Parts: sequence; structure tokens; C-alpha cells
Amino acid sequence: MQLTDVIAKANILMEALPYIQEFRGITVVIKYGGAALVDENIKSSIIQDIALMKYVGFKPVVVHGGGPEINRMLGRLGLKSRFVNGLRFTDGETMEVVEMVLAGKVNKRIVSEIAAHGTKAVGLSGKDGGLLTVQPAAEGELGFVGEVTEVDVSVIKALVENDFIPVIAPIGADGEGQTYNINADYAAVAVAGALRADKLVFLTDVPGVLRDASDPSTVISSITLEEVHRLKYNGTISGGMIPKVDCAVSGVAAGVGHVHILDGRVQHALILEIFTQEGIGTLIKA
Repeated sequence: MQLTDVIAKANILMEALPYIQEFRGITVVIKYGGAALVDENIKSSIIQDIALMKYVGFKPVVVHGGGPEINRMLGRLGLKSRFVNGLRFTDGETMEVVEMVLAGKVNKRIVSEIAAHGTKAVGLSGKDGGLLTVQPAAEGELGFVGEVTEVDVSVIKALVENDFIPVIAPIGADGEGQTYNINADYAAVAVAGALRADKLVFLTDVPGVLRDASDPSTVISSITLEEVHRLKYNGTISGGMIPKVDCAVSGVAAGVGHVHILDGRVQHALILEIFTQEGIGTLIKA
């Protein structure tokens, strides 16, 4: 390795230093799903990023999805997926599979992958410790799909205070103990809001909010809620980007300091966004 290469690496570390100093001790909720959860190379880099954040003093909390794994398991069991307005209908039999896959297979795999980097993690579902209380979403039209009505973060705080990374599957229960599937994005918003997290990061399949939807290089690096409303009104934010941005706006409204929308397909997306001056995605703030 040439000396110039070594110096370049040192400069990268020095660029990160002010951000490490500024953000040390903050709570960061990471919504982990999509390509970042299934592509082995990307998955490895995201887990490394989470471990590094922990080592430099962040308090990461992970909320994960697992749609592709659910679809594969349903297929193996010969169960057909039914969708209502693009959203999965979850009957009782499907709910059993969803809970098995999310709270079992996917959750414990993430915990093991984090542990492989020398950091401690504990897997939870929203049913553990009464973490997520829910009610039926869309007035029951989606079956056992729930929306969060109450968050009890005591179990999360206990884990964080004892140096663990909580890894949360988006499964909750209502007051009678009925289990519901929860959209992982909105589960992350609920958790981040209840924790008054400093940052909420969505790992998505888009580069961020774009000024030109056909040009990935036009990422808007920082945007306020007022600007979000203006860009929705003039059509800059449209189509499939609207629910992503609306979810981020919900995070800010819930009391999160800053919400980031990142392309989870980019290796080390978390580190590139938080520890560099340029960043790679869109930061949404009040």
C-alpha cells in the first residue's frame, strides 16, 4: 500500500471525527429492510455500520422488516398472498407465518450478525414487555394488520442502558392479546417518537428526495417540513416517493430530531450519511 493511500484513509477518519464528537451518546433508530436485508454484500456493510456506530458511542435501535422472507415462506407452505390496495391482507394463518418469520428467523439472524462483530444485541417483537400496543389498521379491511396506539419503551431503555442493541420485529398486540402485523416504517416512527430519538434513518430503495425523479444525481441533501409540503404541491415529490416522505414527516412530527432517507442498496450507507460532510441521502428536519 502506498503512503498516499494510507494518508487518504487517515483523512477520512479525521473528516469523521467532528461528527463522532457531536453525535456521541445520541439515540439512532434504524429502519432496516428492503435490499439492505437480502443482498449479502449490502447486508454485511450495514451490520458493520451499526456495530461501528455502537463502538463510537451511539445508541442504535434497529426496527426491521422482512417482506421477501414472508413471501418465500408463504410460497413454501402453499399459502397465497392477498393484497388490498397494494397492502398485504393478513388472515389468522398468514399472521402465524408472519410472526414466525419476523420475530423468529429474521430477527434472530440480525441479532447473530450484529453479535459476530463483537457487539451485544437482543431480539424483541413489539409484544415483548408490552412494547407496541396496536389496533386494527384500515378498520379491519386488512385483517390482522395493526397500527400503533401506544409505545412502552421501558424494555428498550433497559437494554440500551445495559449496553445492548435492541432489534425489534414489527409485531404487536391489542388489549386482548391478539397479534397484529405492523408496517415496519410506521413501527420505526412510533419507536423513535417514543424514545425522542435524535435520528431516525430509513434504509430504502431510492437515493433520497430528488429534484428530478429521472436523475438520481439530483438528491436534495437537506429539506424542511415546509419545503416538503411545497415540493409535494408542485409535483416534485410524487408517486411512490410520497408515502416514504410522509412517513419521514411523521417521524419529525413525533418528536424525532432529524429523519434521514437513504439508499439502502449503497454499501456503508449509514456511515456515508452520518459521518461525512456531503452525505448520500436526504435529511428531513423541522
